Amino acid sequence: MEKSSEMFWTGLTPDEARQALVRKDKSKRDKRCTLEDAVARFIKDGDNVAVGGFVNIRQPIAAVHEMIRHGFKDLTLSFQSGGMAIDYLGGAMAVRPDHFSIRRVEMAYWAHESFGLSAVFRHLAENGLIELEDWSNYNMSARFKAGAMGLPFIPCRSPLGSHVLEKCRAKVIDCPFTGTPIILLPASNPDVGILHVQAADHYGNCIIRGTDATCPEIAMASAHTIVTCEQLVSHELITRSSKDISIPFMAVDAVVHVPFGAYPSSCRRHYYFNREHMATFHGLATMARKGNLDGLRAYYNDYVFGTKGFQAFIDHFPIRKILEEQHSEQQNFERLA
Repeated sequence: MEKSSEMFWTGLTPDEARQALVRKDKSKRDKRCTLEDAVARFIKDGDNVAVGGFVNIRQPIAAVHEMIRHGFKDLTLSFQSGGMAIDYLGGAMAVRPDHFSIRRVEMAYWAHESFGLSAVFRHLAENGLIELEDWSNYNMSARFKAGAMGLPFIPCRSPLGSHVLEKCRAKVIDCPFTGTPIILLPASNPDVGILHVQAADHYGNCIIRGTDATCPEIAMASAHTIVTCEQLVSHELITRSSKDISIPFMAVDAVVHVPFGAYPSSCRRHYYFNREHMATFHGLATMARKGNLDGLRAYYNDYVFGTKGFQAFIDHFPIRKILEEQHSEQQNFERLA
């Protein structure tokens, strides 16, 4: 039952990933920098960039905006389930393909729970503008887990009995112990991971509240990791309860303090997502999919290309709206606590 042994790797090969880990500076040092410097230093054309968060929870929007302003070509995007962050990247390609482009996407889900399948995704996929590799949520999490563990693959039973096998590099073999079919998922070792967390210290120790959305695995699997955080706190405070540290400092290369860095998606304990703004973007993307790109181009000129940084993007939103989202998230937190 074994498939062909041929395999191609996107990002780092398992051997390259192990070598990168050996060479990586694991000392405690101040990793604070600007988002512009982090993006320019660690991301390059053709890279495999892993995007953290889950749908519209803790999406690294600030990092994505800076990537778009900087401009990159032929990126591969790897993620489990993406929403606004991936939409922003795909939309940038739709309106400015000369400035920003995506070659390949490895994913489980690109959509919005509130608005359905991403119109940006449909535009790029239906016009054959990107390569697609389809996985389940568990598959992508397991691939990052294998990369984080330094393994070339990880065995599982999923996706036996599904059509996912037709659209990905998974291999079916006979288990050497049981003789029954087993799936081998290739590790994912991205060149760069971009993540948003609730709190970090200047060394890169990170705390994530709520679902971790495979972000720790992405950080450990990637050659470089850029973290934006809601709060930059002292090392003494973040290590007071060491079990709360979701991502250790040695996995992180850059720490950027960006309050509201996941907005207009949500960040638990800080703010709820801005449903109205996301609906506006989705509407413009739907128009673009139908052939009218004018509205989406205007959006990017106003909210991304026309800003000098993420704070200028946040300044577009009335303080009353920001306070409403903070209040909504506080109510959600109290209800779930």
